[in-house]
Amino acid sequence: MKRKHVDVNLEELDRVLDHAREAPLSQPDYDKLKQALHALAGMLPVPRTTEKTSMVLEQPETPPAKIISDPPQGHGRNGASSYTGAKKVAVPHPDLHAGDSCPGCLKGKVYPQKELRSLVRLVGQAPLAATVYELDRLRCNLCGDVFTAPEPEGIGAEKYDETTAAMIALLKYGSGMPFYRLQKLEDLLGIPLPASTQWEIVEEAAEVIKAARDELIRQAAQGEVLHNDDTSMRVLRMAREPSDDRTGVFTSGIVSTKQGQKIALYFTGRQHAGENLRDVLQHRVKDLATPLQMCDALSRNTPKLTDGAEILLANCLAHGRRQFVEVAANFPEPCRYVLETLGEVYKYDASARQGKLSPAERLAFHQQHSGPVMEQLHQWLEAQFAYHQVEPNSGLGKAITYLLRHWKALTAFLREAGAPLDNNVCERALKRAILHRKNALCYRTLHGSQVGDLFMSPIHSCELADANPFDYLTQLQGHASELAANPSAWMPWNYRP
Repeated sequence: MKRKHVDVNLEELDRVLDHAREAPLSQPDYDKLKQALHALAGMLPVPRTTEKTSMVLEQPETPPAKIISDPPQGHGRNGASSYTGAKKVAVPHPDLHAGDSCPGCLKGKVYPQKELRSLVRLVGQAPLAATVYELDRLRCNLCGDVFTAPEPEGIGAEKYDETTAAMIALLKYGSGMPFYRLQKLEDLLGIPLPASTQWEIVEEAAEVIKAARDELIRQAAQGEVLHNDDTSMRVLRMAREPSDDRTGVFTSGIVSTKQGQKIALYFTGRQHAGENLRDVLQHRVKDLATPLQMCDALSRNTPKLTDGAEILLANCLAHGRRQFVEVAANFPEPCRYVLETLGEVYKYDASARQGKLSPAERLAFHQQHSGPVMEQLHQWLEAQFAYHQVEPNSGLGKAITYLLRHWKALTAFLREAGAPLDNNVCERALKRAILHRKNALCYRTLHGSQVGDLFMSPIHSCELADANPFDYLTQLQGHASELAANPSAWMPWNYRP
């Protein structure tokens, strides 16, 4: 879009501003000042919402060649199979049964089809609904005895059942809806549910599901690859030791992977991600192979292990790539080379995923294809300093220094089977805590943050396991004794609703 040309006279603008101190702006002066400010705003760069190479380098992506033989892609609507949480209702034919004569040709017989015709109907309802049971009461006019109708079967003795706690926790810690916002919504729908009551409900439920969270920690410690990172968090009232010189509060995210299963854990407090990972690894069986840790290059993300424990370190390639994204506007051509080179590596990794290669096959594939690409990139990075092509203290120089300094950890995927390229799976997990921070702003106490962590861990683990978190939290509360006796049977990927 072509910008409108505006003549700006600095002396005239100074006169307008000086006059504004003594009297209100006149309409002509107001128009001049407004035009100048709008012209200045039009010169500011538009913030990027993506780090795609085509957007960073401001070049359109080459559209892929159309293949005529490809089937049509459809209209994008969700089919009946997408509604995995919907209630299924079987509707038999009112007149025909298997083996009956065909009413059309009157000669053949009709038989069931494998594919049924599906109809999807959606209805709106309150997040939490209430039912009022009005029990008849009769009183004797002579002796005064009152006779009340018995309670219907199956309604339970508690005012709030397991689904109430599951829904409140899912809205609060899964979707970032603060207690007070849910209170206002329920008030509009005629269901009083104070924020204090919501807290009491989830706090009580947290004690029940704690056994499942503890088992998640134990199983996460046995993982093959452990991702970790942290983000800042606010806790209003938090007691600290007099000797504690830390002032920050963090929520650490840990995602453990083992044989395709993923477990997400959250820890809020004064400890950094590396310290929380150290605490998790204390539950690891000693005879297991050395695990692989994936994180960015911050030293606080690396655990300080004791008793001879070891861990293989891999750093996030996306963080290294981001160094060049941030300076691409000032150094377009060198950044273009780095971003496009790393793009080739990511394409190879995508091909390995599509081919469903085993960790050993993926390692060999990357060594064959990505190895030469990364070696060429490494030579180019060293040549920029060797031939004085880049000032080391410039933005580009610092980006190159970051890659060279952490090159071994950034290229772990070329040496270790199963090593990921980046830490994006943990970054996505932390978005759940960030969403809570942006909506609720803070936790009131450290105990409140621990309850939040306790619910976020199974909720996000359910998402990673393609399980329904609402059903899962409900079942955990309904089978508290079985959960306490055998928590490993009640993990998100193998529980039975």
